[in-house]
Amino acid sequence: MPENFPDHVISIHIAVPLRRVWDEITKTGSIQKSLYNTVLDCKLEPGSTLRYYSPDRSRVFIVGEVIEVNEPTKFSYTYTFTTWKSGPATLVTWELQEENGGCRVTVTHSGWTDEHKTPQKSKGGWTEILGLLKHELETGDIPLKTRIVYRIMGWFMFMMPKTTKTEYIDRQGK
Repeated sequence: MPENFPDHVISIHIAVPLRRVWDEITKTGSIQKSLYNTVLDCKLEPGSTLRYYSPDRSRVFIVGEVIEVNEPTKFSYTYTFTTWKSGPATLVTWELQEENGGCRVTVTHSGWTDEHKTPQKSKGGWTEILGLLKHELETGDIPLKTRIVYRIMGWFMFMMPKTTKTEYIDRQGK
């Protein structure tokens, strides 16, 4: 029986209306800069297949299923990395609350067990994502350093594992 690990819960205040945050985190079909320059593809309804693609859609980094959509305050989905054998699916839940002067954004990433190789890295990733989301929504763009990193990542996309190729994921039925 796998041992369970604590949930990762990360929260941040973003000084924009709740609706702007909701629209960004559920935006489909175009790049979400704060989410590592990926493109979300899903129907915002429970049971829908969810994927986070590279900007050109040649690679898939996250696959899952939409679990809950309570517009504009809650978005929850299963989450599996395609870049390596990452263990069973985990659960990501975005919760938004209006606050004085903006919105409280809380991400809970749960379902971690000892079958997952590096669950502690995920918490750092979500902390970075929320910081980038805050920066983008409050200033209109992400930091130059991040834009440079994304450009370099694009140059080396060919080195990603074959398990991230869209056609591979399609053959797996994910």
